[in-house]
Amino acid sequence: MSEGYKDRIGLLIRDARKHRGLTQQQLAERLGTSQSAVNRIERGQQNLSLEMIARIGTALDSEIVALGAGPVHLRITGPTTLSGEIEVKTSKNAGVALLCGSLLNKGRTVLRRVARIEEVNRLLEVLGSLGVQTRWLNDENDLEIIPPKQLKLDDIDEEAARRTRSVIMFLGPLLHRADSFALPYAGGCNLGTRTVEPHMAALRPFGLDVVATERQYHAKVDASVVPGRPIVLSERGDTVTENALMAAALHPGTTIIRNASSNYMVQDLCFYLQKLGVEVEGIGTTTLTVTGVENIDVDVDYAPSEDPIEAMSLLAAAIVTKSEITIKRVPIEFLEIELATLETMGFEYERSEEYAARNGHTRLVDLTTYPSELTAPRDKIHPLPFPGLNIDNLPFFAVIAAVATGQTLLHDWVYENRAIYLTELSKLGGNVKLLDPHRVMIEGPTHFSGTEIVCPPALRPSVVLLLAMLAAKGTSVLRSTYVIARGYEDLAERLNELGASIESFRDI
Repeated sequence: MSEGYKDRIGLLIRDARKHRGLTQQQLAERLGTSQSAVNRIERGQQNLSLEMIARIGTALDSEIVALGAGPVHLRITGPTTLSGEIEVKTSKNAGVALLCGSLLNKGRTVLRRVARIEEVNRLLEVLGSLGVQTRWLNDENDLEIIPPKQLKLDDIDEEAARRTRSVIMFLGPLLHRADSFALPYAGGCNLGTRTVEPHMAALRPFGLDVVATERQYHAKVDASVVPGRPIVLSERGDTVTENALMAAALHPGTTIIRNASSNYMVQDLCFYLQKLGVEVEGIGTTTLTVTGVENIDVDVDYAPSEDPIEAMSLLAAAIVTKSEITIKRVPIEFLEIELATLETMGFEYERSEEYAARNGHTRLVDLTTYPSELTAPRDKIHPLPFPGLNIDNLPFFAVIAAVATGQTLLHDWVYENRAIYLTELSKLGGNVKLLDPHRVMIEGPTHFSGTEIVCPPALRPSVVLLLAMLAAKGTSVLRSTYVIARGYEDLAERLNELGASIESFRDI
């Protein structure tokens, strides 16, 4: 290995370690070596085998060197019949909300079984750049978060921040931590123009003023401004509600939030805030009453609940492949409308008795799916705020409708682009007609055939294509799958454990 390469790899390792908030000694302990050896590696003064580079990458949860350095693709051989059991992992959206919420706390937060996905990794990089120490405690994905005495807001990792939409949720907790700060524009899925104005309207009552420049939101806070009346959200958005909740948590008065989302990730954030000593009333309703505290400095341990969107993904996988599988730890209260809709289409399944999630609140069940002959529903399928059909679950009905007999109309009134991405199912043999940017008509039944498709720049439609490929005859290739890794942990590997044939590869 030449000297130049050793220097460059050493810098990559040093940067990845710092992003994870680890000291050289902590990395050395993970590798079973000495701090001085890590120091030599980072200074480019140590020969490294490929095995050692791989071990360092695993220890830092970071791909230090990638052969070909190109995107990851998936090769799927179908048609597939799945079998066995699979557990639903914890909620992606709750995980990112809780990571943002941890900024409220000056003490130590431990989050249990956090979804180890790219969206979380990007947020951890952003938190690390602010001086927050984070580390994975074990193979169960328990995550420790320790904030510094003073956040380094001027050092925010712009590249990581721009690769996530979740950074917008830093506004709520940070407005109590600094008189002024800047956040890079949020990225993430390309789902059309979704204004951030609802966030601004929710946070202005706390004295926040934001000016958008070419690359950043510049925030200024007038601490003398406090809510004088109930905050009425102009849209019942999940992240908007979370931002308002986090702003209210450090306001030492009572804040009433009306038209609040009562969705699963909001409820998890509320339960976490209660552990921080914040009073939250009305959880699960559209009116939240929050009595905040001026300072939060407690050591807390919290377990977010399971992800209803992943549960729906697994249900769709079973339905389109006509498979019998058991999906364990399904958060049933956030899937009841979806299951009721599927029942009208002829879906057959069994469910266990309810039991409590690790957070002590969310209701879970185990579902066993059975091969079913589906027919199209008589009415259109459209999302509504909770307790309606979840907007993130609507795309899965596209691939389900494709294997049902008859015509199904999907109406996605929230996003401008996502319906367009669903027309990619036509490349696999689906009969999908785009009526306008918000509506598609799908006619089935479809006999999917394998083909090659590049992932659209949106998470759920990309997974929909993967699920259709499971049912497709022959070999399919799904290219550039980073967008799936943003929201799912080891999805291909876990589907393989149920009998799928999915191989990841890179172009070399």
